[in-house]
Amino acid sequence: MTDSEISTKYQTWLNPPFDAQTRDQVKKLRRNPIQLKEAFAKNLEFGTGGIRGIMGVGTNRINRYTLGRCTQGLCNHLKTIHQNESILSVVAYDCRNHSAQLAKEVANVFAANGVKCFLFSELRTTPELSFAVRYLKAHCGIVITASHNPPQYNGYKVYGPDGGQIVPPIDQYIIDAIDQVSFSEIQFEAKQQLIELIDEKIDKAYFNTVLNVAQINPSKNKSLKIVFTSLHGTGMTAIPPVLEKAGFGHLHIVKKQAPPNGDFPTVESPNPEESKAFSMAFDLAKQQDAEIVIGTDPDADRLGVGVKTISGSYQLLSGNQAMVLMTEFLLNHKKRKGELNQNSFIATTIVSTPLMEKMAHHYGIECKICLTGFKWIGQMIEDFQDQEFICGGEESFGYLVGDQVRDKDAVSATLLMCEIAQLLKDKGSHLLEYLSEIYHKYGLFHEDLVSLTKEGLSGFEEIQQQLKTLRQSPPKTLANQKVVTINDFQSSQSIDVESQQIQSIELPPSNVLQFITQDHSKVTIRPSGTEPKIKFYFSLQRFYQSQVSLLDQLNQLSEEIGLLKRDFNLSP
Repeated sequence: MTDSEISTKYQTWLNPPFDAQTRDQVKKLRRNPIQLKEAFAKNLEFGTGGIRGIMGVGTNRINRYTLGRCTQGLCNHLKTIHQNESILSVVAYDCRNHSAQLAKEVANVFAANGVKCFLFSELRTTPELSFAVRYLKAHCGIVITASHNPPQYNGYKVYGPDGGQIVPPIDQYIIDAIDQVSFSEIQFEAKQQLIELIDEKIDKAYFNTVLNVAQINPSKNKSLKIVFTSLHGTGMTAIPPVLEKAGFGHLHIVKKQAPPNGDFPTVESPNPEESKAFSMAFDLAKQQDAEIVIGTDPDADRLGVGVKTISGSYQLLSGNQAMVLMTEFLLNHKKRKGELNQNSFIATTIVSTPLMEKMAHHYGIECKICLTGFKWIGQMIEDFQDQEFICGGEESFGYLVGDQVRDKDAVSATLLMCEIAQLLKDKGSHLLEYLSEIYHKYGLFHEDLVSLTKEGLSGFEEIQQQLKTLRQSPPKTLANQKVVTINDFQSSQSIDVESQQIQSIELPPSNVLQFITQDHSKVTIRPSGTEPKIKFYFSLQRFYQSQVSLLDQLNQLSEEIGLLKRDFNLSP
């Protein structure tokens, strides 16, 4: 966008329909030309999880006008599809600064357009929003959240009537409708009778659903010692009551991280993928001699699992490790009960561990593979209603049990993981020992991830150029192994390097590159759909060595992944 176009957009925001406070904030941007350009250089775009961005004034920021425009466009789209019907919506929000206010603005736009809106009276988890859309038979749902992004971010996730995030081609229809809306056309004056507050009734139904899908042992006197941290997020609204209902009476909560707080004052990042976020939880676990530590992100769709080691310290499982623990347990449990058949399936993504496929093959069921982003797993549940969805997960700490929720659900996953840990404890075992048994059964798999943050417009351009360069000059070897296959998900082509034969990739186009070597090492590169990052995913598979400790084997594979990282000029 040219400087002249940016200036025109800037001038527009100095006049009505923008309110006086917004106009004053826009005027202040003149003091910082870089911030002014960042705020108006483009419009916020739908990514992997809807719209996500920095809060502030401008077309490239999260504010009442950009979210109001999205909601107005969504209303216009829904009215076109559901002519002469009563349209229902559900709105939820997380702990972030301004989330409650922005949720109210969104509800007002729905109600101003004649769309009845069920608005949660207080903050709630994202999976409960997904559940509520289906439970209330709504046409759409919105949750105001930026997941685990830094405090200055917020976001707007859109859910369809199936309770899943929107996917193509519906997302493009909504985007087209939004693009046709001018800011002056946003209707903010709500018909208040169309806004209905919801809370405990939905909580009860959701909690019961979680118990139905994830509670394995109905005992109400469980001895497992659990430490939980919500990292200042919405997890406190659901996980403690669910664990209590399931009979876990030894729950220890990190009190300083329990109050909702959008500044996330006790952590550098409210991201359960990062061990640093568990510092206080691990300290409490040592004090209480806990067997398991659970941490959830601000909207409680992702969970991190910390486990006690033989030495008495605590380590954070990777998202892949937590996923295979829960999946192996569920498949084995259902097989013993006679509940598995050829019609069952599990699901995962192109950047997650291939071990999911091996487990599915062992149990004689299908493992469906989709693009990165849990919306694609939710869509598969909807697309294959003639099959039974058991569970699904992705490496980024997202997991779902059953099909009553259509997004990753840290609440049901937390309950399931605690149930597994309790059953292992009753047998004199523990989660790391169970993980070793899984690797012994299927082979050793190890994955790692490097995320590089590239802020602003220049960062976006740098990410695009890096992927363009890799397409033009792909590596011939990685870690001294020949690259044998190149999967370019943008062109939907899988290329056999030696023969140059090309096969089609039966997935929607996505800006993702994947290199596979002759020893089955795999490197996948993609820009994040929700953050200003480029991500490098590394995956190795080797034979499990019974005579060598699991920790030593994983350390050896980490060194091998270090060689792959160096080939991309990344720190080992």
